[in-house]
Amino acid sequence: MNRRRFSRALAALAGAGVAAPAAPLLARSADPDPCDLPQGIRALKPMLDGVAPVGDEERRGRMDRARGLMGEHRIGALVLEPGAAMHYFTGVDWGLSERPFLAVLPREGDLGFVCPAFEEARARELIRFTDDVRVWQEDDSPYRLLAGILRDRSAAGRPVGIEERLRFFIVDGLQAAGPQLRCVRADAVTTGCRGVKSPAELALLQRANDITAVAFRAVLPTLEEGMTQGGLEDRMTAALTRAGGASPWALAAFGQASAFPHGSIQPQRLRRGDIVLVDAGCAVEHYWSDVTRTTVFGRPTRRQQDVWALERRAQDAAFRAAQPGATCASVDAAARKVITDAGFGPDYRVPGTPHRTGHGIGLDVHESPNFVRGETTRLSPGMCFSDEPTIVIYGEFGIRLEDCLVITQDGPRFFTPQSPAIDRPFP
Repeated sequence: MNRRRFSRALAALAGAGVAAPAAPLLARSADPDPCDLPQGIRALKPMLDGVAPVGDEERRGRMDRARGLMGEHRIGALVLEPGAAMHYFTGVDWGLSERPFLAVLPREGDLGFVCPAFEEARARELIRFTDDVRVWQEDDSPYRLLAGILRDRSAAGRPVGIEERLRFFIVDGLQAAGPQLRCVRADAVTTGCRGVKSPAELALLQRANDITAVAFRAVLPTLEEGMTQGGLEDRMTAALTRAGGASPWALAAFGQASAFPHGSIQPQRLRRGDIVLVDAGCAVEHYWSDVTRTTVFGRPTRRQQDVWALERRAQDAAFRAAQPGATCASVDAAARKVITDAGFGPDYRVPGTPHRTGHGIGLDVHESPNFVRGETTRLSPGMCFSDEPTIVIYGEFGIRLEDCLVITQDGPRFFTPQSPAIDRPFP
């Protein structure tokens, strides 16, 4: 997934006091004029009937699960900043800025929040499950208040769990406010909860993927000679929006630029015989899709067909290996063996597959754990991943087929139908 201009977008959101997204957004040059869109894209309608957000009862269950894991790992409390983890447990969305806005989920007792005083009214509109919102003035220390919540919840004498994306200055400030406080990584709690999706989460992931598949089917037939990669990205994000996807993003690459896994900065215009790679997704109630298709504009060469078929076999091998109880590393190994046996690589060398076979997905486009060498996490029903082994041949082209899957009791299940052929991106 391309993150171009993401940092700039986040800064703008934070400066405006707007809640930051739980996953990267891709900026676009401009929203295309609907009158300029092909009819197949203009005809798309929102696909949001029956969509239900995650409810408070499920969030209470998540907090109970986190408390159980904190007990197993001897953690006294979990400290959360705005982002996917805070949304997951509390339902609160808030923009990241230099002013700390924090939630404390203790092993014992109720939630607590630390908030800038001038934001209290807005925070109380969003916060539920607790009335304990402690505010700090501009000349005050938010870390003193944070330490106070930990002390009041009998957590000050136990290790404090830090979620994996908490910024360093927050940890540093907390430890300075309470020298007795010892901060530890809390991945076992956060990933332990977020890694296994509930039926409600799976339904939202499925709808985001359904929208993305419909958008691909509407956009790829509109390829035309001379169009730019930016023009194709704009069509894709317009299609995702019209089909009901939130925060749509898209990456497109033509010809040799398709070998760059996250795209090239070089301007491209589509020509006959070019490989066309499109990676795109959107969110539904904060849950993300991530789908890639590689096709060709015109008639494919034998070389393009052969490498595309190899990529599909590697994707199939990863899918077959993604069984309950298997390690994440074994899924990566299965896909990588197919590609290495064909003469590419070895390992992460190019020509070949330079990155992991897949990543977790949910409230973030990229979540832990990953299908990557050395990852010993074992697969359990409800875990969701992308399957995208990618073949990179710099100077020629790249091929990526990406579909997301869920692990079930009976094995993996894709959210989207796989691409059947290089000239047929969807069945």
